[in-house]
Amino acid sequence: MKWEKFKPPEPDDPMCCCECDVDPHGCCCDCDDLDEACSRWLKGEPQKPDCVLPVFGAVMDRLRVRLLPGDRRVELSMVPALVLLPLLLRLAALHFLLGLVILTALPGLVLLYYYATHRKKGRTLFFLSLALFSLAYMYFLFVTEILPRGDVSHLQLVTVTTGVVLTLISLVRTKRGPGFVQPSLAAIHSTNQSQLPDKHSASQNEVDQSMMPASPAKPVEQQTQSLTAKGGTCPLCKVVRPPRAGHCRICGGCVQRLDHHCIWINSCVGKANHRNFLLTLLLFLLTSLYGISLVLRSVCPRQNLLTALLYCPGVYNQYSSALCFTCAWYSSIVTGGLLHLLMLQIINISYNLTEREAQLALRKKNGQSRLHGLVVDTGVYSRGFWQNWAEFLTMGEPADRHPSALTDLV
Repeated sequence: MKWEKFKPPEPDDPMCCCECDVDPHGCCCDCDDLDEACSRWLKGEPQKPDCVLPVFGAVMDRLRVRLLPGDRRVELSMVPALVLLPLLLRLAALHFLLGLVILTALPGLVLLYYYATHRKKGRTLFFLSLALFSLAYMYFLFVTEILPRGDVSHLQLVTVTTGVVLTLISLVRTKRGPGFVQPSLAAIHSTNQSQLPDKHSASQNEVDQSMMPASPAKPVEQQTQSLTAKGGTCPLCKVVRPPRAGHCRICGGCVQRLDHHCIWINSCVGKANHRNFLLTLLLFLLTSLYGISLVLRSVCPRQNLLTALLYCPGVYNQYSSALCFTCAWYSSIVTGGLLHLLMLQIINISYNLTEREAQLALRKKNGQSRLHGLVVDTGVYSRGFWQNWAEFLTMGEPADRHPSALTDLV
């Protein structure tokens, strides 16, 4: 009968793989999107344009491969970074036209995958694995291709190696946790007490409330602004959060002094790891710029460093030089993106502003925007340039951390 498929499931009905915590096949599905896509594929009907990206994101985000015994699994979202990146870079080194097309399309593919996964508000290891593997692969090519040329001294090799190691150490410290807001003992005790009300006190409260004049209800915008500026109780976490804390729907918790959720570290940036995040960006940029300069001096010794990326005659005559030149271009693209992120961080810290507060100010139009939104000044927390940086560098880390984020690198 037709109504059978609309009835609610019984307790003894088999669960969908999305509802099961332990999946023996090692996979999860996104029932609504995947079922519709599969039914259309079986019927020979064309797929909906707005259904392709959710299906692709669901498959890449939720599909797991069991490689190790126990519950340890590897996400398929890590495979493109480990396989496609070296393949595309080696393919781009064959000809400068191929390099131009691939290096132009590669950022577009990354943005396409970002929009496909960002709509689902889910965690993915694609961007973190891409960042880590890019750093490791660039260092591997530096040791295997540039070092045998004899143009790099031992001191320069030690400098690059030290920069890579310090960047990884700083990233591990950043991944320890952004500083999640934990429920206090007083709040838990008051919640337990409120769940067991006394009859006499309840009746007394009803009498007192009936004699009190009714207060006008606040609009939703005023309640949201008061929660943001003065703290309050999170409607999702049900915890009392301090001022400037925010809820991250991807991490599923409230973070103290939330700045933003960074996809490249697969974690939030908050009060506990903001300084380490800034240090990681700085170390990576310094190491990358120094490594790019050494590669260009070895591949294009007759050209100036400022013009070597744009004009390096004869670099494609030898495949090794072309591969190093292509990797230098790829590193320059990544370095340019992270340099823009570092500039935004420095500007926000100079105004004592978080990225979340800047976006809210632009959305609500209650802040002064300059340089097409690059500089946002709300005038709420700013105390001057030096005082703002002193507060950022001396702010204490919260004592409470999320228990699952202490040693979780990914």
